[in-house]
Amino acid sequence: MGLQQDTVTWFVGILFLSTLFLCSADVHHYEFFVRESNFTKLCNTTTLLVVNDSYPGPEIRVRRGDTVFVNVHNQGNYGFTIHWHGVKQPRNPWFDGPEFITQCPIQPGTNFTYEVILSDEIGTLWWHAHSDWTRGSVQGAFIILPAENETYPFPTPDADQTIILQSWYNGDYKQIIDQALATGIPPRQPDAYAINGNLGDTYGCTNDTIFRMQVDYEKMYLLRIINAAMNEQQFFSITNHTLTVVAQDASYVRRFTSDYILISPGQTMDVLVSANQNVGQYYMATRPFSDASAMPPDNITTGIFQYTNSEGGLNASLITLPARDDTNATNSFISRIRNTNVTQNPPLNVPTGIDRRVFITIATNTVPCNTSQCLLPNRFVASLNNVSFVFPRIDILKAYYNSTGGVFTEDFPLNPPVFYDFTGNLTGFNTRAELGTRAVVLNYGEAVEIVLQATQLGGGGSHPIHLHGFSFYRVGSGSGNFNNETDPRTYNLVDPPLINTIHVPGKGWAALRFFANNPGIVAGEWTLFSL
Repeated sequence: MGLQQDTVTWFVGILFLSTLFLCSADVHHYEFFVRESNFTKLCNTTTLLVVNDSYPGPEIRVRRGDTVFVNVHNQGNYGFTIHWHGVKQPRNPWFDGPEFITQCPIQPGTNFTYEVILSDEIGTLWWHAHSDWTRGSVQGAFIILPAENETYPFPTPDADQTIILQSWYNGDYKQIIDQALATGIPPRQPDAYAINGNLGDTYGCTNDTIFRMQVDYEKMYLLRIINAAMNEQQFFSITNHTLTVVAQDASYVRRFTSDYILISPGQTMDVLVSANQNVGQYYMATRPFSDASAMPPDNITTGIFQYTNSEGGLNASLITLPARDDTNATNSFISRIRNTNVTQNPPLNVPTGIDRRVFITIATNTVPCNTSQCLLPNRFVASLNNVSFVFPRIDILKAYYNSTGGVFTEDFPLNPPVFYDFTGNLTGFNTRAELGTRAVVLNYGEAVEIVLQATQLGGGGSHPIHLHGFSFYRVGSGSGNFNNETDPRTYNLVDPPLINTIHVPGKGWAALRFFANNPGIVAGEWTLFSL
């Protein structure tokens, strides 16, 4: 196929995860009918590809260790795949879902049944399409409850509520990205943000709906928060209420309280909130965070945290969120997330002796734009170590197992080809990227460290990076250019959080570690979050 898009995928051929076997695991079956449906928001009607005619799509709710079969019927106009974000799929990479990595797209008029094998994941994950920008509308929650006879490592909530934060565009998501790829310019910014598909009361359209969560006085609620936005990191808060963070990316963390959370695209977070204020109606609210040169729209989207039998109105001035560019609030929040020594978590196993080190620079570069629709001589592409991913003609997993040559190469650079002042002024710097379908091949059981370095090429700013098939330990982060002599001395090897999506700060770096013990072709990705 040779398709090129503004998403870079870094993938590794790897390795085996010992499955956590739990008693009385169940098998669940779901039917997903994916087709175009009309939605009216911002006083505008838009056609979206969605699952079962809903935005967001249906929630999967199972228990730890269960197995889920999802029969996906493509009744739409183009092909797509589904990814089970954060599910490790031990020894089952064929059903992970990234397009042209583990499978070819499900074509219109056909169906495909996914087998989703749960192991040690616990809490909140999500599922989404993994083809171009279809994930913007084909998405939903994947809730993993404790196994039978298993308890929470915190007071059992009286109820839980899923909160999905989203980007809203007046237009078809695939058409937006297709136009950007054809013309060579970055895709446009969202028109609004949404909470569970509702835009709230701040955008001026009287027909827009607002999400309401009804609560009872003195009850405790578990919020399962998912950032399913296309590009935007998000602050989230509930007026006059304290949030207690208890889990991130389907792993429990040391409990801490905060007036707000910061959650990156792809991340999930479990938060306790007590309905202990005067009976009334309180705003929940979200706004973007960005440290890039080109900021996303500074829109605040609202929902309502409503006590039973409450009366009276709401006051928008009561919304308290960090400013859109508040890096101190972002860094302070992230630094508080630590692993917790509870039996419900996998035993802490941070790699210390490292077998394979990879240093990856994140950038937005340019390549020649050769289509008839080009508006500029060059078009923007994302890159890792100056390599921008080219989609192969068949999926890489099939090529690997069938020993099909010419599909990918095993020469993804373990270091950037040129070392420079990554976070400095790069005016006049050569921005050209190379194109390729390149892999890093790891040996089973290797202890791996990856340092991710943000650069000022393109829009700059922070980036979320997600690794398929693994949770990993975030062992460190910092500002400026990574120093391999001094910065490792600051690593947290005592209680680093176990996550699947990491925040790489703008003009900074982040380090992660994991054992390569889950065989397959594993995708790691980011998109142009900062343009």
